[in-house]
Amino acid sequence: MSTHCSFSLPWLRVAFRFYGIVWVFAVPTAVLIALSPKNPCFVTISNSNFAADPEWRRVVFLSGRILKMDYYVYAAILGVVQGVAEFLPISSSGHLVIAEALIQECSSTPLPDWLKGMTMNVALHFGTLLSIAVVYWRDLLDLRKNLRLIAMIVLASVPVAVIGLIFKDQIEAAFDSTMAAGCGLLVTAVFLLIARKLQRGTLDLDKMPAWSAWFIGVFQAVAILPGISRAGSTVASGLVCGLKRQDAARFSFFIAMPAIGGATLLELIKILRGKVAMDIAWQPMLLGGVISFVVGVLCLRWLIRLLVADRLHWFAIYCLILGSLTIAWQSGLLIR
Repeated sequence: MSTHCSFSLPWLRVAFRFYGIVWVFAVPTAVLIALSPKNPCFVTISNSNFAADPEWRRVVFLSGRILKMDYYVYAAILGVVQGVAEFLPISSSGHLVIAEALIQECSSTPLPDWLKGMTMNVALHFGTLLSIAVVYWRDLLDLRKNLRLIAMIVLASVPVAVIGLIFKDQIEAAFDSTMAAGCGLLVTAVFLLIARKLQRGTLDLDKMPAWSAWFIGVFQAVAILPGISRAGSTVASGLVCGLKRQDAARFSFFIAMPAIGGATLLELIKILRGKVAMDIAWQPMLLGGVISFVVGVLCLRWLIRLLVADRLHWFAIYCLILGSLTIAWQSGLLIR
């Protein structure tokens, strides 16, 4: 029996299967959302001067209303980016910042704050949080019997909670900087290359000492910045601590759940308290979350195979290239 993973197929064939599955889910969801009579992206024809407004070029007529489709297209793009980048060690937050900047660069219509801010970012991350629950549901159920591992997860979650609360405003400001995302990608590349050199892969997760859990948690806190991959940082630090590759991935995604869940809860509290503008179009956000969930399930399983095959350096090269291009773009060295 061949030991090669199924993802050793030619890239074109992989891409065809991958995006085919994504759009099987995405297109019906988009149609159902678009037909919703309570859609806040709708405006009545009688109350709009869209004919004289150049920003209303892409519209669909539905039941006497017009729908600006840009929001759904943008949300779908961000959902795919989040689902792919969250579980591959290439920084989903960095890719979202770069994707939003590119969308803004290519669009004459300014993006609304809810679509380019932390609210949309958290919604997309919540979709990938559900991906972890689906892929690791057996392991999560088994956690009830492993109090020591639960304690390690709590310990590793402390640094990101402390850093996130203390430097909340500065972190949110960093998400407005495409240059910061580009620099963060270079940091991710360095982490991955160092981990490949220093990995030992002899330690089982159940025997991991407390200092290792804390060490991995510190790297997760560093990865709160855009461009620094949370998956890449935590998996890399786990490998440096001696964890086996598959166990490093498991622990990385175990500690992702309280981190992403906590951020989602804080953003929801802000919305309920009125600290976030309530003119949010919930349907595009839901679409982005659903797509990030579906794509996330596929990519999480893919990452596990790549880890076992020791292929993390592939992503280091990718992060070096994209980070360098982003920095050059933001520095004005590339033709816009």
